[in-house]
Amino acid sequence: MIGRLLKIFACAGAFCLAVALAPNNPAQAQGRKIVLAVPGIPPVFAGVNVYVAQRQDFFKKYGVDVEIRPFDNGTAAARAALAGDIDIALSPTPPVISQVSNADVPLVAIYGMNNPDWILATTEPGKTCKDVAGQAVGVDAIGGARSVALRSMLVGCPGVNIDQVNQVALGSNTAPAMIAGQLSFGALHLDDVAVIEAQGRKLYTLLAMKNTNPTSHYLLYVARRDRLAANRDAYVRTIAALIAADRFMQDAQNADAVAQAATITGHDEKVCKAALKEFLAIDFWPTADDGMDRTKIEAVAALMKKIGAIEPDKEPVGYDKLVDASVWKDAAAMVK
Repeated sequence: MIGRLLKIFACAGAFCLAVALAPNNPAQAQGRKIVLAVPGIPPVFAGVNVYVAQRQDFFKKYGVDVEIRPFDNGTAAARAALAGDIDIALSPTPPVISQVSNADVPLVAIYGMNNPDWILATTEPGKTCKDVAGQAVGVDAIGGARSVALRSMLVGCPGVNIDQVNQVALGSNTAPAMIAGQLSFGALHLDDVAVIEAQGRKLYTLLAMKNTNPTSHYLLYVARRDRLAANRDAYVRTIAALIAADRFMQDAQNADAVAQAATITGHDEKVCKAALKEFLAIDFWPTADDGMDRTKIEAVAALMKKIGAIEPDKEPVGYDKLVDASVWKDAAAMVK
């Protein structure tokens, strides 16, 4: 079947390629399915754009059949993409870079989110980051995503490091613990802030990743290089739908519709609407570019090498090997 299709494309040449990429030719993508993995059960707020694309029929509009499949975390999703169980994974940038650098795995990034939303916050007024020394700080797990984020943020607090705080492993329950008054400090996502403040608890931000580590990069949509090559049109259409969703989310008139879609995260609509405002304020879902800033990604690669996440005999993967910027370019042209 694949061989016959390749012969057809070879014979048809540029004309068939142009037709396949035309935005109002969904029939060309008929039968092409993409399985897209979103981290978190329930999904994390970072993946809300995927559900907006589904609810607003953007996948249908751009002629691709997308199945959304939640995974425990983004690292597991990347492994599933590598194994061929899914087509696209939304995964944290640092482990993706480490995996590709250490094992030369055939994962390629096709879209990204430059700006992390992590903050270190407290329910106690008048505190500074130095006050976290000796205190209990809520994280997901020792060495987990919140723990790694906390370590990175503390770099911006002179005199305090990760060994001076008592990390309390709470899974996804840091926000509930702070609401209950069981904990005063936590490594939080911006939607955690909305959840806590909706319960009448005022939060005070001590550190924000975007300030303490401005060259950090947060998330990448990754795919197997061979599967991308074999079914590139479907991947382009999927990213086109996500771009359309991101632009839809930027319009304040759509806030209610976005909040409704975002309830998939387990938050109510009021919390989702408040969280959406915070995420948009940091340009979390990119609309003007592919979200794969070279400076940021190369800085993360250098950091992974420095901290030992990349093996001593390996070199960090180069930007041009890790990133395929052409998919977003074609997708953005399709949306226009």
